Amino acid sequence: MKKFTNARIYRQHDEVKEILVDKGVIKQIGTNLPKADEEIDLKGRLVAPPYVDSHLHLDYVYTGGTAASNNDGGTLFDGIERWHEVKKTQTLEDARERALRGIREEVSKGVQFIRTHVDVDDPKLTGLKAILELREELKDNVTIQIVAFPQEGMFAYKGGDEMIEEALKMGADCVGGIPHFEWAYEFGQDSVRKTVDLAVKYDKLIDVHCDETDDPMSRHVQLLNALVMTEGIGTCSTASHTCSFGSANDAYAFRMMGLFKKSGMNFISNPTENAYLQGRQDTYPKRRGLTRVKEMWESGINVCFGQDSINDPWYPAGNGNMMNILDNGIHLAQTMSFDELDRCLDLITYNGAKTLNVEDQYGIEEGKPANFIVLDAETPFEAVRQRADVLASIRNGEYLFKRPDPSYDIGLDLYRKTK
Repeated sequence: MKKFTNARIYRQHDEVKEILVDKGVIKQIGTNLPKADEEIDLKGRLVAPPYVDSHLHLDYVYTGGTAASNNDGGTLFDGIERWHEVKKTQTLEDARERALRGIREEVSKGVQFIRTHVDVDDPKLTGLKAILELREELKDNVTIQIVAFPQEGMFAYKGGDEMIEEALKMGADCVGGIPHFEWAYEFGQDSVRKTVDLAVKYDKLIDVHCDETDDPMSRHVQLLNALVMTEGIGTCSTASHTCSFGSANDAYAFRMMGLFKKSGMNFISNPTENAYLQGRQDTYPKRRGLTRVKEMWESGINVCFGQDSINDPWYPAGNGNMMNILDNGIHLAQTMSFDELDRCLDLITYNGAKTLNVEDQYGIEEGKPANFIVLDAETPFEAVRQRADVLASIRNGEYLFKRPDPSYDIGLDLYRKTK
């Protein structure tokens, strides 16, 4: 039995300072808990549930340097054309090695839950096979959900709908789609219907790349929401990106937000990537690709942030640091009141877990797996303000990693002058 002491636990009262762990499960949280075989002093640091990267493309990571350079417009559609060429040379070993490298980067920064979209517009399903292997091999260290994702379209790519169904049979967890990329608006609508039909048929979650465009008339999210609400599966469904919703007029947007709340559908915003991709045809004012994060959050619609890409044909940067994603997101969404800063860690923790439908195994609560991270800060506000590093990540009561306490050598003369 282990006891973690002198902790400041996110979402708990200040007097709750201890976590008692037995056989990988949180047995008790509180104060003055029973003695344990091993007692670990966390020195007043903030303890939070592990980061959730709710939107990533593991089969794409580290292909940015190999991307064809014939389309340099920097748009989403240019990236898809570049990926079309890159994936022709992809092998199972290559996909596996790159994905593993990406997973290690994320886990080293406190992520323990990843939802990855895997391109199934590939007759060999190379990327899918690689990620299915890694999901099983690494399950004790990280929880991976797989979305069967038709990057080049469910219908624009010949047989794309059949490849999605095959991926679901092979073990993918979610049905994906990209309706705004289909060759006609009506085909996009058909792909949304097919997505929901497959989810119902195979009892799978839904996560659609939805309206990732600056076009304010791209409104596939409306149909997706209506269908999942009709089927009663809104809480098992997610609309990712919804960039066009940030450009929609208020009459439409607020009507839809009422329906989103009614359905319980989840939303994922990818602030760094969409700020980079969107608004490419704008002069000024230049849109930054964010959906209505602030309004959704304030109205009780579940919304969270994802990394999206790590050095791929769409985005050259990215390293799985969810604190960096949060930092960018709250600036772009203008969600930085003192109250919001105290609770915005939800956007990369609890809200992500709700999106992934893993709440039964997530959170610092008695009876749940002892999964949590230790941040180099004492309060949520300071963690966000300082972009605090993750000093330790604990999974089932054991360390995935532990870093030494940081130390700083600051000249005393300089220190005295600031006093």
